[in-house]
Amino acid sequence: MPLKVLDATIATFDGVFEKFRAESTKNKANFILFLADIDPSTNLSWCPDCVRAEPVIYKKLEASSDDIALLRAYVGDRPTWRTPQHPWRVDSRFNLKGVPTLIRWENDAIKGRLEDHEAHLDDKIGSLLNAN
Repeated sequence: MPLKVLDATIATFDGVFEKFRAESTKNKANFILFLADIDPSTNLSWCPDCVRAEPVIYKKLEASSDDIALLRAYVGDRPTWRTPQHPWRVDSRFNLKGVPTLIRWENDAIKGRLEDHEAHLDDKIGSLLNAN
């Protein structure tokens, strides 16, 4: 299966991100998807945009014949995400403003990104996937 998925929380991110970075040269494309945690009461993300975007993103990435890595980074519950000092909001590598955010990661930097209002659009995901 060409799509390799790694999951990280705020607490585990640094270690998982290092593994993701170390293996990135083996892949045709590397993506980081920042998304909201699953709400235990509904078994769905608390973020409606994440619920809408996730299946489209997975379908597009899984359809590729290339080796692709996807790091899913869960931002926490709604109150945690809303905190202005959330670690990924203030991290200059990501400068996260909303979820979901899909980032193409190349050469230890952001090569492209789709933010909450466009992360569910099949053609935009395709463009990001095929960016050179």
